[in-house]
Amino acid sequence: MRVPETRYARSGDLSIAFQVVGEHARDLVWIRGNVSDLETLWEQPHFVEYVKSLTEFSRVLVFDKRGTGLSDSVHGVPTLDARMDDARAVMDAVGSARAVLHASYEGARLAVLF
Repeated sequence: MRVPETRYARSGDLSIAFQVVGEHARDLVWIRGNVSDLETLWEQPHFVEYVKSLTEFSRVLVFDKRGTGLSDSVHGVPTLDARMDDARAVMDAVGSARAVLHASYEGARLAVLF
């Protein structure tokens, strides 16, 4: 699986780094819990295999949270509302009106709120 292009969505004054993997009609927004950048993740075989399995039934939208990875840095701890806006900005950038939310670790709180 090739490394997808990293794109950027505008969320207020910030740029949120994201990637789109797969081409299915169903969108899945993966709200990751780990702190890493999108491009480095593709060097991890377990990540690649997991994303590959998700693309069997969905188009996967994965992003770096504000203040992490390739997204713009922030001062202080972002609120869940601000992070929710970031997920919405990524969805808007690719024309996704509806998506399944998939979360891990602290990303689960954001998914529940969203």
